[in-house]
Parts: sequence; structure tokens; C-alpha cells
Amino acid sequence: MSDPSPQPDETGDEAARRMPARDDRTGRSAAAARIAQQATWVDLQVRQAMERGDFDNLPGQGKPIEGLGTEHDPDWWVKKLVERENIAILPPALALRKEDAELDGRLDRINVETEVRREVEDFNARVRKAIYTPPTGPSGPPVITRQRDVDAEVEAWRERRTARIEAQRAARAASQPAPAKRPWWRLGRPR
Repeated sequence: MSDPSPQPDETGDEAARRMPARDDRTGRSAAAARIAQQATWVDLQVRQAMERGDFDNLPGQGKPIEGLGTEHDPDWWVKKLVERENIAILPPALALRKEDAELDGRLDRINVETEVRREVEDFNARVRKAIYTPPTGPSGPPVITRQRDVDAEVEAWRERRTARIEAQRAARAASQPAPAKRPWWRLGRPR
């Protein structure tokens, strides 16, 4: 940190530049004067915002503040996040059951067989981990979700995909207008 006192080899201008600016009227530094005026500036900004109507129709206006007066909860932000983002925190066994129920739909959104295989293998790895991991804390429900046969799942995915493609083709064919019939006298002539 540099010493603000003038050095012997400095000129007067250089020494004045290194010294904090002083207000001639009060003898205080300019920084202290700015800090003293900051409260007035903030009040002015709030007053102008109120006149513009920036504080009108705010959410929660006229309602009591939630949680005011209750004892402090160190996990309040986590609880608000879970509530706001609608996050479901499930024990591993229930999370796996939910994932098992949604797996076919997730596989149907994949277009490549290798990705389907990878997704089923990842699911099986999570099931194995849940089975072999001892429960912590209060005992939750047991893991009853079974691993899936990768080849059988890929075959079922292929069948569902083929059926979907055929249904799309049929819908497309049904939505196209029928070709116009040619009059009988032009049947033999090419168009």
C-alpha cells in the first residue's frame, strides 16, 4: 500500500494527486461527503420511482409477508426452491419405479438403436446400484424394480417404431385427396 504523504522527490502537483480530495467547506474528504449524501440520493430515487408508479400492483401487495415471525429455518431456501420448481424428492426405490414406468416413452423419443441400448443399460445400472446400496436414514420401501433385458427392449422399441411409422404413413395417405378420375374417353391416353 502506498503512503499518501508527499515524497521528497515529488512535485506539488504529483503530491496533490496522491492525497485524498478534501472538501474546502467541511474539511472532510470527497468520499466522506459522497457517503453522507448517499442516503439523500437513495430517498430521491425511491420517491421518483413511487411517482412513476414502479411500486404499484406488485405481487403480494396488501398481504402479510410469508414466514414473518416464525423461527429461523436454515433450509428455508431449499424448501422454497422445491415448492417453486415443483421438484419431487423420492426415495430411490420409488424414483426407480417412476423411471421404469416412463422408460418406454423415453425410449420412443430416441431414433438410434445404440442410444436405446445405452439408455436401457444405464437404467439397469441404476437398478443394480439401488439394490446393492444399503438404505440410509429411515427405511424406505424396498427396491422391487427389475432390470430389463436389453435385447428384448430393443426389439420392442423396433416394433413400436415400425407401428408408429406405419400409422403416420396411413394418416398421410388418408389426408391426401384421391386422384381425380379421368373420363372414359381419355383412359387410354397419357396425361
